[in-house]
Amino acid sequence: MDEVSLMKRVDTKFVVNVNNIQDLFLAIRNYYKILEIDGNRLMTYDSAYFDTKNFKFYLDHHNKLAKRTKVRIRNYVESDLSFLEIKQKDSKGNTIKSRIQVDSFSNHISEEGRMFIENKTKDELALSHTLTNRFNRITLVSVVSKERVTFDFNLSYNNTTFNENMVIIELKQEKLNRESKVFEYLKSIGNHPYSISKYCIGMASLHQNLKQNYFKSKFIKINKLTA
Repeated sequence: MDEVSLMKRVDTKFVVNVNNIQDLFLAIRNYYKILEIDGNRLMTYDSAYFDTKNFKFYLDHHNKLAKRTKVRIRNYVESDLSFLEIKQKDSKGNTIKSRIQVDSFSNHISEEGRMFIENKTKDELALSHTLTNRFNRITLVSVVSKERVTFDFNLSYNNTTFNENMVIIELKQEKLNRESKVFEYLKSIGNHPYSISKYCIGMASLHQNLKQNYFKSKFIKINKLTA
């Protein structure tokens, strides 16, 4: 996995009905290997997200700003490892991911963590915990190119499943390559790239008072794709 860690990358996301996943796996099976840790292929991820008092990170995404940030502490359950992670989107559409290991999964950011965030964002941000989610992930690594593909199932917020039929596929590449076998297969069945943020969808669904005009159409689209 080290050779395809892709901490700076282009992300392409798709929302897919779980009923289509088996056919996809069969179609691409000769081009990818599956990540396995201690015999586990389906991994569990817990994520605690943080935002400012006025929800800057959420609103930056809602308002379609090209440059935006997400901050979370993520626990990789099967590996028993936790990291403070910063995902930044630049003006060219690249995703830059930075992280440091932390002692445990927590809803609080340590002083070391705050210094790390300040160094990466070049901003003094007063952050607090806003959302926790859990999902299961299968990760594939291409054997023909520098590419990783993740399949996220069973997304839940506050122990409540968001949409049991939804799978979020994320194609992670050095630069966009539409000749990816995953990209080609999804295109062949009429499934096209679709921008989705697990953080923003969770915040919009749990906090009706937040500005969410941009996300209302996404809920409709998700329901249509997973019906």
